[in-house]
Amino acid sequence: MKILMVCLGNICRSPLAEGVLQYKAAKAGLNWTVESAGTNGFHTGEAPHHLSQKVARSNGIDISGQVSRKFTAGDFKDYDRIYAMAADVMEDMIKIGGEAFDPGKATFFLNELYPGENRDVPDPWYGEEDGYIEVFAWIEEACNAIVQNHLHTQTNKATI
Repeated sequence: MKILMVCLGNICRSPLAEGVLQYKAAKAGLNWTVESAGTNGFHTGEAPHHLSQKVARSNGIDISGQVSRKFTAGDFKDYDRIYAMAADVMEDMIKIGGEAFDPGKATFFLNELYPGENRDVPDPWYGEEDGYIEVFAWIEEACNAIVQNHLHTQTNKATI
C-alpha cells in the first residue's frame, strides 16, 4: 500500500505522520510506502522543522532525511490513500487535484480516530515545543489506528 500524508508546508505535521506511520507499519510487518507532501510548496527541498525532528527523535523516530515537496494532481494516481491533516489542506488538495481528485482515496487523517468528524490536526508552526509534542501524540494515536484497522480488515478477510 502507498500512503501520502499532506499538510500545508510539509515540514511539521505531515513529516511527523510519515515517520510515525513508517515506523508503526514496519514494526507490524507491513510493507507500506509512506511519504508526505505539502500543498503550498513554500518549503520545497527543506528538511522537516527542527522541533518536528526533535520530537520524533525523542520518540525513537528519525525524520531528518525527509525532504519537503509540493503535492500534485498526479499524487491521486500514485497513492492508494491520501490523508489531509486539516480542512484547508483538503480544500487545497481538491483544487490542485482538479479532475484527478479522488474522494475515494482522500480523507482526513483524524477520521481514523473520529470517523466522519473531519477534525484538524493542529498546526504547531507558530508555537513552542509543547505544541509539537501534542501534535506528535495525536499523530501517533491515529497511526496506531491506521495499522490496527488494516490488520483487523486483513484478519476479517482471511476468515471469510
